[in-house]
Amino acid sequence: MSFLIAIERGPLYLVSMTEFPESLLEGYRNFRGGRFVRERERYERLATTGQKPTTMVIACCDSRAAPETIFNSLPGEIFVMRNVANLVPPYTPEDNDTHHATSAALEFAVQSLKVTNIIVLGHGRCGGVAAALDPDLEPLSPGDFIGRWMDLLKPVATMVDGHKSACGAESHTVLERLSVCNSLTNLRSFPCVSILEKKQRLKLHGAWFDISTGELWLLDEDAKIDETKQLAHERFKLVV
Repeated sequence: MSFLIAIERGPLYLVSMTEFPESLLEGYRNFRGGRFVRERERYERLATTGQKPTTMVIACCDSRAAPETIFNSLPGEIFVMRNVANLVPPYTPEDNDTHHATSAALEFAVQSLKVTNIIVLGHGRCGGVAAALDPDLEPLSPGDFIGRWMDLLKPVATMVDGHKSACGAESHTVLERLSVCNSLTNLRSFPCVSILEKKQRLKLHGAWFDISTGELWLLDEDAKIDETKQLAHERFKLVV
């Protein structure tokens, strides 16, 4: 079976379904005949009334740390933004040369969907964080998109050196958690976030997921992020 895809001002391409990953097609068939059937009314309601999630999750695009799986969420429950290393850039509306994908998703979640919670979800064994810790890492392409993106972590990456116990895997964990705190700090640079947080209409949360154990750790909400960055990895508490 095949179908045509039209590209604006371009040629028509014949695409064969045999080129589509069979494992994904099988997964779709299982979804269509299983979960979709069980939750048909929910999907129909979401299609008719639109999405109304109360929580936004900013997570890494790592295939092992999907927020919908970790939180066992139903369709329409959480609004998810994923990027390399779950980073949030600072508020820079005047920077017209940058495509603000994360900022755009944040703006939509806060201003349109009016979410009441934003969670920055980090995770163990993060490849982006590993890249930030490796000074000898060569760019994957001339554009060095990952390297330039991970520059957002520079303000906190140097703090890892201040942890005498941080070496090897431990240094990764420290920076992964510091990264969560850094993203929370950058979130608060957005006026739409800081104003609503001060009015107690929006809450910010930090979390870290351990892929190998399935454990979830939450940032102590009593910690003042700007004052405790160097201790941030110790401020995460295991969910029991």
